[in-house]
Amino acid sequence: MYRADRFSQVNNSWRTPLIVTAVSLSVITFVVACRSRREKKVDTTVSSTPGAIVTPQSSSGEVDSVRTEPPVVTFAAAQAAYSQRKYAEAAESFGAYVERHPKNPSGFYMLGLSAWKSGQLDRADSGYESAIALDPKNVKSFINVSRVLLDQDRLDDARERIGQALALDSGNAESWRVLGRVEGKAGRLDDALGAYHTALSIDPQDAWSMNNMGLLLLGAGRYDEALGPLARAVQLDDSVPSFQNNLGLALERTGHITLADQAYQAALAIDSTYDKARVSLTRLQGHSDQPGLDSVTVASLGDAFAGEIEGWRASRKVATTDSQPDSVKRP
Repeated sequence: MYRADRFSQVNNSWRTPLIVTAVSLSVITFVVACRSRREKKVDTTVSSTPGAIVTPQSSSGEVDSVRTEPPVVTFAAAQAAYSQRKYAEAAESFGAYVERHPKNPSGFYMLGLSAWKSGQLDRADSGYESAIALDPKNVKSFINVSRVLLDQDRLDDARERIGQALALDSGNAESWRVLGRVEGKAGRLDDALGAYHTALSIDPQDAWSMNNMGLLLLGAGRYDEALGPLARAVQLDDSVPSFQNNLGLALERTGHITLADQAYQAALAIDSTYDKARVSLTRLQGHSDQPGLDSVTVASLGDAFAGEIEGWRASRKVATTDSQPDSVKRP
């Protein structure tokens, strides 16, 4: 009995540590396995997209979706898109910009300009109106919203807005030019011509006012009168195909076929896709100058019109001086 009991005690003495060791190893193995599974689960949710926000996994173990924060658009970045003539992109960028900077009139002004250039007239109108609300003394906002309203055929609204621009600065030639467009589109020929006279008396280099004036005169059948402003517009800027084409039309209607042909050719040399000039050239085939016409050149016609403008400028100076109080007139 002594020996059996002794053997039992010895047997228990080495068997107990073995059991404890086995249990410990099982626990460690279980912990390691759990940790490994957690790490694998985390790995499946890591996005390779910098700055991405990862949503929790679904019960199937797949990632439900990945959301990214919208980029912060700077004024410079939006301006760069506009400068590259990516007008639709610029409109979206300035739209995002003004959401973060709702008190910056320049942001709304550029939103209006970009939207207008990309054909989004309602958005352009809204952008300019917001710019005006924030800065009611910015003449450019009034001028450009008038152009948008013109494109929408809202002539009364355009006249009101350009009138406000002139109330702020009556010496702005661009405002008078836009008023000329408004009145011309409304069929008020004399008012439109008067507006262009004023614009040119302020800025005698305003080729677009000359072109617009010439077009009005062409439309009224006053072809001889249209020659001067159109020739002068080409003198000042011979890189605009529409200027050349319009001059060609005035020369053609007055019988100066050779010069008209040259003007149409010049328009196509600037823009080979300008179909109006191509059609006009085809129309001239087989025609020659009208007999008995005085010999003229584009330069002589342009110079003569420049002289007319100087007369308008002198008259404007006299009228401005006479309207001043005696105390501010110069001796």
